[in-house]
Amino acid sequence: MTPSWYDVLGVDPDASTDEVRAAWRAAIADLDPADRRFRSLNQAAEVLLDPERRAAYDATLEPDADADADTDTDAADGGTAAPVTARGPSGPRPPRSPRVVPGWSLVVAGVLAVALAALTVLALVSPAASGEADAEEAREVAVRAIVPVLSYDYRSMDESAAAASTYMTSAFKTRDYDPLFAVLQENVAETETVVEAEVVDSGVVRTGEDRVEVLLFVDQPTTNVRFTEPQTYQNRVVVTMVKDGEDWLIDKLVTTGAGPAAGE
Repeated sequence: MTPSWYDVLGVDPDASTDEVRAAWRAAIADLDPADRRFRSLNQAAEVLLDPERRAAYDATLEPDADADADTDTDAADGGTAAPVTARGPSGPRPPRSPRVVPGWSLVVAGVLAVALAALTVLALVSPAASGEADAEEAREVAVRAIVPVLSYDYRSMDESAAAASTYMTSAFKTRDYDPLFAVLQENVAETETVVEAEVVDSGVVRTGEDRVEVLLFVDQPTTNVRFTEPQTYQNRVVVTMVKDGEDWLIDKLVTTGAGPAAGE
């Protein structure tokens, strides 16, 4: 039988969101991003940490058959319970394998795996190298930082850029952010685009000396002249946070867009 997403994360079907999140973070903590299990764990988390998608997925899981339900007489009345009739020549029909609800974008999962594998060239070591406290601090900063970095408003582009710049190294700003933002500025007045990033969840992937990789699931509700109602684009983002004095700053960012959310 095909394992369910609950089996992948090693949690019960009635596990709370906090339990799912804790299991996911613990499972990816020591995995190489190129490991195929890393991709499966992230796909499981994408479904089970989203209440609507989890409910839809749960509806596809067939409950176990109750072998005691098919009786012809009640033992309390002195009768003898009739044996359960086999449903086929080999006994009861086994439960149907659950129909797996796709992750945000199974098509781009391979692309993300390649990108994440490339990041490991930075010679990152195990999380214990820089300590759990530093890793957690870097993750919290990454969650705050990614919002302005992946958000902008055509009516206030200078303010959007200024808010994002406070969370990045000068090297990242010059090398990656400024060139991309310049392209955006050339078009947003015409498209009237507004993007507001929202972090769904996050976890530490790798840590090293003054360096932490953080994986984030990010929604980006977007409006423009074509869509006056927000269209939510979903992304997996890996940011490399580096320690600059007392501050954690973004030094590298890899994002894989999966397009609009299901149903939009």
